[in-house]
Amino acid sequence: MSETTNGNTSTDATTVGNYFVSNYPPYSYWNPESVDQALGVLDTPPAAGVPFGLYIHIPFCRKRCRFCYFKVYTDNESSEITRYLEGVAKELTIYADKAAVAGRKPKFIYFGGGTPSYISTQQLSALVDSIQPLFPWDAAEEIAFECEPGTITKHKLEILRDIGVTRLSLGIENFSDPILEVNGRAHGAKEIDRAYDFAREVGFPQINIDLISGMVGETDANWEECIRKAIALDLDSITIYQMELPQNTVISKEMRIDGKPAPVADWTTKRNWTRYAFAEFEKAGYTLTSGYTAVKDPAAAKFLYRDLLWSGADMLGIGVSSFGHLQGVHYQNEHHMHAYLDSVEAGEIPIRRALRTTEEERMIREFLLQMKKGRVDKPYFQSKFGVDLQNRFGRGLEALQREGRVKIDDESVTLTREGLLRVDELLHQFFLPQHRPAQAA
Repeated sequence: MSETTNGNTSTDATTVGNYFVSNYPPYSYWNPESVDQALGVLDTPPAAGVPFGLYIHIPFCRKRCRFCYFKVYTDNESSEITRYLEGVAKELTIYADKAAVAGRKPKFIYFGGGTPSYISTQQLSALVDSIQPLFPWDAAEEIAFECEPGTITKHKLEILRDIGVTRLSLGIENFSDPILEVNGRAHGAKEIDRAYDFAREVGFPQINIDLISGMVGETDANWEECIRKAIALDLDSITIYQMELPQNTVISKEMRIDGKPAPVADWTTKRNWTRYAFAEFEKAGYTLTSGYTAVKDPAAAKFLYRDLLWSGADMLGIGVSSFGHLQGVHYQNEHHMHAYLDSVEAGEIPIRRALRTTEEERMIREFLLQMKKGRVDKPYFQSKFGVDLQNRFGRGLEALQREGRVKIDDESVTLTREGLLRVDELLHQFFLPQHRPAQAA
């Protein structure tokens, strides 16, 4: 790699806005007028054989990172956190007897944030005790839990192991203290080492770390060192995201105020860094399972939350601003803490906006999300939706094939490395015309 710094002189400079595709139709089309559709589907029993999962949102953090765009809260007192967790338990109770979810055992459970590991061991145990009687997870094949290294203790990890966590994900992002500091991360390099050593000592079936390509201050030399350190940890899986700057990040707000370009690398540089990382992982025996993730053993290192959700599973999203999907209806909860707690404490379902999808939209959603895994199975779409992908998306797929970004045969559409590195950018052309101007919100 040639030496590159964060000078944003390229024509593909990072600008404010979203490119990452995490759902379809885009969130900006979900609306309050459709909330009744989400409420109505709760009284409808699920179709046979549809997997079911839970997402639990824990929105608390030690501090807000400068690039963060999630719903998070900092500097909360223990009593405020306890009240929120009791609200989560109340929301679960409200849902428990609804026909759409009653009696269903989650196949996957995901604790996301924010920083789930921020809560105390007592709060964690109380939360688990409130969930299991309502939605027993003895049949869960995956329980995933996000952690920030600085919030980890050995005792907390032992509790996570004992409650059945199978996939521990450490939000490391970078191994450099100066880069972590300038990007507003709460943890430092020493806390990374300590947290990882504890996690290995306690023992989990799968340990994942997250890295971000293109943080403020990143250079070729530091990125190469980050990848070397990641490989040396002998991780089960490694996830890399390329830095983007949605409207509500601290960096984006500073850019609007100062009128300056983004202080992060351009897209070509970020792709080059990610390309380098993937190549080094492969040399070390890893296999790519998506445009973001490399795993040591594909037979053992599964990610059911991703794989099942991207194949149409139902998911009950719990907590402030949480997203869910039931029987083709998308929904999002109230996105302000007070409004969320007022709803659940009054015994009301806290949904703020929703959207009922058509069969075509559900087909497109699965196609887009499965493209992010690098390979789409054509017979699957023929069997499930009665759709020939070549006929339905032929023009776009053929253009990508000419550009060397996909390979197409009778069985599959497979992204090349170049296609995989920019997959989110490529997906927008497959949106229905009425959805193409939208920005995720």
